[in-house]
Amino acid sequence: MQIPALILFLITYVLMILFQKWRYLIALGSAAIFIVLGVMPLSGVVTAINWNVLLMLAGTMGSVSLFIASKMPNRMADVLLSKCPNAMWAAVVMSLFAGVVSAFVDNVATVLMIAPVALAICKKLHISPVPMLISISVSSNLQGAATLVGDTTSILLGGYAGMNFLDFFFMDGKFSIFWAVELGALATVPVIMYLFRHEKGKVEATDRTEVEDYFPSFLLLATVALLIAASFLPHKPELTNGLICAGLCVIGLIREVLRSKSLSVLGHTLQEIDYVTLLLLAGLFVVIDSITRAGVIDMISALLVSLGGDNLFLMYTLIVWGSVVISAFVDNIPYVATMLPVVTSIASLMDTTPTVLYLGLLVGATLGGNLTPIGASANIATIGILTKNGCEVKTRDFLRIGVPFTLVAVLVGYLFCWFVWR
Repeated sequence: MQIPALILFLITYVLMILFQKWRYLIALGSAAIFIVLGVMPLSGVVTAINWNVLLMLAGTMGSVSLFIASKMPNRMADVLLSKCPNAMWAAVVMSLFAGVVSAFVDNVATVLMIAPVALAICKKLHISPVPMLISISVSSNLQGAATLVGDTTSILLGGYAGMNFLDFFFMDGKFSIFWAVELGALATVPVIMYLFRHEKGKVEATDRTEVEDYFPSFLLLATVALLIAASFLPHKPELTNGLICAGLCVIGLIREVLRSKSLSVLGHTLQEIDYVTLLLLAGLFVVIDSITRAGVIDMISALLVSLGGDNLFLMYTLIVWGSVVISAFVDNIPYVATMLPVVTSIASLMDTTPTVLYLGLLVGATLGGNLTPIGASANIATIGILTKNGCEVKTRDFLRIGVPFTLVAVLVGYLFCWFVWR
C-alpha cells in the first residue's frame, strides 16, 4: 500500500499548490479517499486530528478578533512606525519580534497575535501586507526550534533525548541549538532588508490611535503567559494549550457581551474565526497520519539512511538537508517522531553520540517547512489571514521569501551544529 499512498499524497499536494482557493476541499477529499481505501480506519480519524492545535487556533482567532476591535494593533503600529525610518526596517523589526515571541509560544499562536499589527502597519503605509506577513511567518517557524517550548518538534526531541529547558541553551559544556537558531535569525536580516529594499519611503508621523479597551490586550498576554507556564507542567493533558486559548477567548466574549449588553459581538467574533483554515488542517492531519500508517514516512526515512553509509558528516548532511526537503511537504511532527529512533540506531552503528544528528534533524525538519506555503501550520494560518483580508497569495510570492530565508538560516545552523558538536 506504500506506493498508492505515496502517489495519492503527491497528487494531493500538487493539487493544493495549483488550486490554492480549494485547498481545504482537496485535503478533505484526499482524507476521505484514504478512509475509503482502508488506509485510515474510521476509528482512527478522531485520534489523527490534532484537536489541541485546532482548539488553539480557534480560541486565538477569537481573542485576536477582540484585540483588533480594541484598536490596540493600530496603536502598536503607530508606536512602531515612530521608531522605524521606513517600511524596510518595520519589516525587519516585526520579523525579529515575531521570532522572539515564537521561541516561547506556538508558531501559529505567534502569527495570529502579531499579524493584526503588521496588517495595521501595511495599511498605514499603503503597501501590500503579503511580504511582511510571510516574513513574520517564516521567522516564527525559525525560532520555534530555539527552546524546548517553542515548537512541537522541540518538545519531541526534549522528551526522547532527555533534554531539559536549559539543555537547549548549553549542554555538556557546549553551546546548544538556541545559539544556532539565533545566528540563523541574524543571518536572515540582510535577506529581509534586500526583499524590502524598495520600501524606503519616509514614514510620516501620524496621530496616535486611542485604544478603546485594554482587556483584549491583557487577554492575549495572559494567553502567552499561560502557554509558557503550561509548557513546564509534567504529564499535562494533550488539550492543555487548546483549552487555554479557547477558555480565555470565552472569558473575553462573556465580558464583552456583559459590557455591551448585546450578543452582536458574539456573532461578529464567531464570523472572524477562519473555518476554512481549520478544515484544511483537519484534512491534512488525517492525510499525514494515513501515509504514516501506510509506511510512506518509514520508506522515505529508510532511503535517507541507506544513502549515508558510515560517514558521519555525510549522514549529518543527508539528515539536515533531506529533512529540509521532506518537511517542505510533510508535516514535521510525524517525521521527527519517526526519525528520532532511526537517528539513535545510526549513532549506535557508528559508535558515536547521537547529539549532532539530533540537532541536525531539528534544524532541518523545523526550518524546512518554510520552503513552501503548505510546509508549516503557521504558513497556512498566515495565508488564511491574508485571504480573509482580500489578498491573493500566489505560490511564487511565498517562495520568493521562503526559499532564501530557509537556505540562509539552515546553512548557518547546519555549520554551527557540526563544528560545535562533531
